[in-house]
Amino acid sequence: MSTPHPLDPLTAAELATGRAILAAAGLAGETIRVPQVLPVEPAKEEVRAGGGDRRIRYTLLDTATGRAGEAVVSVTKGELVSWDDWAEADGQPSYLFEEYAQAEQLTKASAEWQAAMTRRGLADRIEHAFCAPLAPGYFGREDETGRVIRSLTFLREDADDSPWAHPVEGLVVHLNLTEQRVLRVEDEGDVPVPAESGRYIGVPARTTLKPVEITQPAGPSFTVDGSEVTWEGWRLRVGFNAREGLTLHQMSFQDRPVLYRASVPEMVVPYGDVAPGRFWISYFDAGEYQFGKNGNDLRLGCDCVGEIRYFPAWVADDRGEPVEIPRAICLHEEDDGILWKHTDLGGHPEVRRSRRLVVSSISTIGNYDYGHYWYFHLDGSIEFEAKATGIVFCGAGEPGQDQPHATELAPGLFAPVHQHLFCARLDVEVDGDRTSLHEVDVEGVPTGPRNPYGNAFTWKTTPLRTEREAMRRADPARARVWEVRSASRVNRLGKPTAYQLVPRPSATLMAQPEATVHARATFATQHLWATPYREDERFPAGDRPNAHPGGAGLPAWTAADRDLVDTDLVLWHVFGPTHVPRPEDWPVMPVDRSGFLFRPAGFLDRNPALDLPSGDHCHP
Repeated sequence: MSTPHPLDPLTAAELATGRAILAAAGLAGETIRVPQVLPVEPAKEEVRAGGGDRRIRYTLLDTATGRAGEAVVSVTKGELVSWDDWAEADGQPSYLFEEYAQAEQLTKASAEWQAAMTRRGLADRIEHAFCAPLAPGYFGREDETGRVIRSLTFLREDADDSPWAHPVEGLVVHLNLTEQRVLRVEDEGDVPVPAESGRYIGVPARTTLKPVEITQPAGPSFTVDGSEVTWEGWRLRVGFNAREGLTLHQMSFQDRPVLYRASVPEMVVPYGDVAPGRFWISYFDAGEYQFGKNGNDLRLGCDCVGEIRYFPAWVADDRGEPVEIPRAICLHEEDDGILWKHTDLGGHPEVRRSRRLVVSSISTIGNYDYGHYWYFHLDGSIEFEAKATGIVFCGAGEPGQDQPHATELAPGLFAPVHQHLFCARLDVEVDGDRTSLHEVDVEGVPTGPRNPYGNAFTWKTTPLRTEREAMRRADPARARVWEVRSASRVNRLGKPTAYQLVPRPSATLMAQPEATVHARATFATQHLWATPYREDERFPAGDRPNAHPGGAGLPAWTAADRDLVDTDLVLWHVFGPTHVPRPEDWPVMPVDRSGFLFRPAGFLDRNPALDLPSGDHCHP
């Protein structure tokens, strides 16, 4: 078997070896579970030298005691490298798949829950009830210590029915998973369960659409060697892990480095409803549930269309055993419209069509589905697009009632306002790892000697020299972008080569500073953060956001206000929809897109796509 690249995803053999090392060290007993398994990426200098120990970091949980900790093993050397216990105040590991079933079993076995269902006249519908296992946030309640989860109840017509259309409003069950007991049951109100079906399949298909066929008779333009992809001047490595899902590494254009690593390591979903069943909702979909572990096995012709290359991924199950996602990552090319065109004075048009390389994955976290799409363009730009779809999370209310925090989607069915705030981590490497950060705003010039006709405007560049200066909000009124400039290379005009982060902004975190989610998701209060590179600064809400009181991650790191000038920079960019649900979002939601662009700005001396062929499809 060939030696893996230091940044390659974990293999089945490595996961099996890692678990055997844990067992030999006495860390794989009958009650031990494995909530999270991540590769330990070697230091940059080791990667560049082509070496590096292949290591795995295991989060371990003793389900009998609630004790948790982290073990690092070397599969290269076959040994346990370290073991560290966690303090409970450091938060909880992400949830196990088996805990979802445990939460439902505990709920349905509860006499209080059964009494609440009976009081509501729902005793005959218990068999097909769905008791959703939901992260509780953090509120410092005395009985909510250790491994806690909440459960809300939804009804189904049968085992195959979508439950989200039939919420049992005001019924909240609080559970301690370690002690395997119900802490308390809240049963407030007597709102009827919405009756309208939420089924979204089986609708007669329209017959008016004609087929669209995508073919590449000569095959795709990219080449793949292991995890390395080469395409039209681009070179990159594809990675995947249980928490972040899709990761990208060592991206270069025309043999010049652009990004060392790119991923979306966290997303928080805070709800704006004050109802008892929803005020506490603020899911951290990577840190509490994990994008990669919930990755989809993609299907040709549905998730991806065209000449496709799939990459498998291996994750670990709750006991640390390897599990394959056969088609976790999709790689393909797609048409992207016109890249450039001009019709000259003689009436002769020249046009070149664009295409883009797409690297994508999709994860399903409960009721929502998230697509992560990285696009590589022929002009040297990199684009990220998040596609949110699935089923909006609903509660019940009186039909026709106006609610200040929720929209009525169907009679008596209300979807609360909420946000999906992603955080991208961009370890930039623009012509090397010594760079500086600048904010560029367009601004008008006051009428006067510098603007005698009132028409003038210009741009203003502000250096962001420290971490505090780099805590920034996007400003569309100023066409604000953030520019990463090389400290070691200039272009032919004598200016530092650079890339610009172009935001497509929406709201930042709407919760008030007094809200507990504000402390836990402080990263979402700015559109931009920047830090000097540190190997252990990977997750913007900290390593363990589940049941964490807050303050970890970016707010803790940036408190030192470290210098950012001519250093190895990491950008953290927050984006995503603030969702006021619409009736058109029901019963399944059309894709909601959000993202950003990372484009060259003086990195190249001219348009790099002048040599594109005119193509065989242009006709007089």
